Formats: sequence, C-alpha cells, structure tokens
Amino acid sequence: MTAKGREGRTPRERYRSQVRAEIKERAWEQIASAGAPGLSLNAIAKQMGLSGPALYRYFSGRDELITELIRDAYRSLADAFRAASVPGADLEGLGHTLRAWALDDPQRYFLVYGTPVPGYHAPDDVTAVAREIMTVLLDAARLAGGPADGTGFDDHLAEHRQWAGDHPAEPAVLRRALSFWTRLHGVLSLELAGHFTGMGFDPALLYGAELDGLTHAVP
Repeated sequence: MTAKGREGRTPRERYRSQVRAEIKERAWEQIASAGAPGLSLNAIAKQMGLSGPALYRYFSGRDELITELIRDAYRSLADAFRAASVPGADLEGLGHTLRAWALDDPQRYFLVYGTPVPGYHAPDDVTAVAREIMTVLLDAARLAGGPADGTGFDDHLAEHRQWAGDHPAEPAVLRRALSFWTRLHGVLSLELAGHFTGMGFDPALLYGAELDGLTHAVP
C-alpha cells in the first residue's frame, strides 16, 4: 500500500482536510453568535490552540473562509433542489424543500440570503452554484404553465434577465419564478429572524398559504 493509503490521500492531506473542517465549524459558531461581519480568524486560531500564521496556512484570509462557507451553503441547497426535481416535481415541492433547508440551519440561510457581508464579493464559481438553484426553479416555473398575459414588469424582465443566466424562460415564466422566490424568502427571513414571535399565529401555516397562492393562483 502506498503512503496515500486506502482513501487515495496522504496522511498530510487528510490532516489538512480535518483542520479545514474544524475551522469551518468554529466559523459557523462565530457566525451564530456575532454574525458573519464579526468573523475573526485570529479568534478561531485561539480556540483551536493555533497561532494566527498557522491558521493562515489553511485559509489565506477571511474572504476565502467566507467563500468556502457560502459555497457549501449554496451547494447544499442546490443538491436539495436537484433531489426534489424528479420527474413531475413542481413549484410546491420546491417551496417545501426551501423551507426545510432554511429551518435546518438558519445561520446557513442568513449567510447566503441575509444582509451581505460588508466588503465581500463572491467569486464566479459561487455565483455559478447559485444559478444552478435558479435554473431548477425556472424549470419548475416553466412546467407550471398558466396564462402568459404580459405585464409591464414582464416587458422589463425581457430586457433585464441577467439573473436567469442563459435559461430560455419567457418573461411570464421569469415573473412567476421571481414572485415565488421573493415572496417565500420574505416569509422565511421574517420567521427565522423571530419577527413573528408573539403574533399568535403559526408561521408554517402562513408559509403554506403563500405557497398555495403562488402555485394555484393565476400568475
């Protein structure tokens, strides 16, 4: 057996992977307590018993670490959407998948759909994963059908569709997908931030009502 062992990686590579995974775990703990803007590699190094320079051998800086966390978050949602987009899958199924994913880890949700981290700009590969999610949504919106009567906003979307990438969706489909995305995220963001606490109703039922209206009402 070679030095790489059965997993195809050397002991050094396995150790590096383990340390990077622990750094990310510590980063999520920091984000949970202080938010992404408060992320500190030096604080993580102290928690792990490492020097600052030692930790920077695993991540070159804050932005690289944030990128890794955002990439993992988007990838997990993209995988969940792909798993839900079996033949016959619809917008309703994606809506339930979105809520389950958000509730499973609210900090992960807020990192990608909350307030942008000041001074941070995601690299192109992260944007590409985010577009995978939107592609699945646009496919489902296209299959949803419904009247395609144009609106003034449809005309606007026809000229401002960069967010949809190269998806061939018609303007009415873009509008349907965008309405689905923004309205459901609105409910989720308020629920996860605790703004419904004490209002006396079940946020799950509100989300379900919004989802029902989006998937059964005329677009």
